Amino acid sequence: MEIPGQPRVEIVVPVKNEENDLGPNIRRLREFLDTAFPFPAEVCIADNGSTDATYEIGLLLASELPGVRIVRLEQSGRGRALKQVWSASSAEVLAYMDVDLSTNLNALLPLVAPLLAGHSDVAIGTRLAKSSRVVRRPKREFISRSYNLLLRATLSAHFSDAQCGFKAIRADIARELLPLVEDTSWFFDTELLVLAEKAGLRIHEVPVDWVDDLDSRVAIAKTVGEDLRGIARLMRSRVDLEPVRQKYGRPRMLDPRTAFAARVLRFCAIGVLSTAAYALIYLVLRQGMPAQVANLLALLITAIGNTTLNRRFTFGVRGVEGRWRHQLRGLVAFGIGWSLTAASLWLLHTAVTTPHQAVEVTVLTLANLAATIVRFSLFQTWVFDDDAPTLPAFEPPAVLDQTRSN
Repeated sequence: MEIPGQPRVEIVVPVKNEENDLGPNIRRLREFLDTAFPFPAEVCIADNGSTDATYEIGLLLASELPGVRIVRLEQSGRGRALKQVWSASSAEVLAYMDVDLSTNLNALLPLVAPLLAGHSDVAIGTRLAKSSRVVRRPKREFISRSYNLLLRATLSAHFSDAQCGFKAIRADIARELLPLVEDTSWFFDTELLVLAEKAGLRIHEVPVDWVDDLDSRVAIAKTVGEDLRGIARLMRSRVDLEPVRQKYGRPRMLDPRTAFAARVLRFCAIGVLSTAAYALIYLVLRQGMPAQVANLLALLITAIGNTTLNRRFTFGVRGVEGRWRHQLRGLVAFGIGWSLTAASLWLLHTAVTTPHQAVEVTVLTLANLAATIVRFSLFQTWVFDDDAPTLPAFEPPAVLDQTRSN
């Protein structure tokens, strides 16, 4: 039930030394909300550390325009401003946009509607979609695309545009994530999105029409340095997102064939890495011990690492619960692999009294690859069966076609 006078959406406009743009653009935003936006909405000017007349102009706007308020922070930082205002808001959906209104306001309703409907948890405007219309300088375009590619490579990010100043989040989600976000400046957006994605939250993307602000005063070199430090910090981070994941996270729905193929590819990649590590360790150990002992130790070391990597990346099992059970079961799979390789080694030495080490490695590698197939079957059906996310069930083509026709 909607409470009279209670905004369903709060739009924060972070500003610092924006005395020229603040007045006309806040009036324009407020007029749009009053005439073309169907939900009760409030505008909050978040002045973070202005030294010009920005705060005074904001006070005049707040006294003149209903549905406009201003918050003053003595310390600068867009992330700090958003975190403070969003944490204290009573609205259902919290949004923000840059004061230059580079993003066409017609994208505001598509941005917040899925959040109000409960369909999504976070929403972002994207300038990198095919249907987006963007006017900006080549230098800014190159930096933006490079940054988002870097996020994909280092943090496995799947969202397309981390830096567009046009985002929204459900208030209940914000209450969970904001205390976990450390950055208080320009990297705030990226960190929030990375945490949301890792927690299994649904991120809705809206293609936007966007025109570059030629008066932008973002210090690019400084911001790039801060972003790189932020990425390095998140790569090392061990933030516990399990409570958020359990409460709000939703498993990503994949086509069953795609999900199975992805699992096989991850297992094979880890298998190749393990096989190479096994061969290297075996060669090192073989210098000072018999072949069977070197084979046993090399397999044992790589089996533990292989089970650990497959547990996390192939079968998506997180946390410490069940870790030792998985390792023990993995050692059973290792025992089968060892039996295959030991048998192949015994056969080789039976046929050739003193085989060359290169021949030994080749035979053992082939045997190890054969054992990999057996190991995957065991991992799939037994080692992680209690805790791994279940793959979607395969449906016959006729059923899939019927689903599409409906």
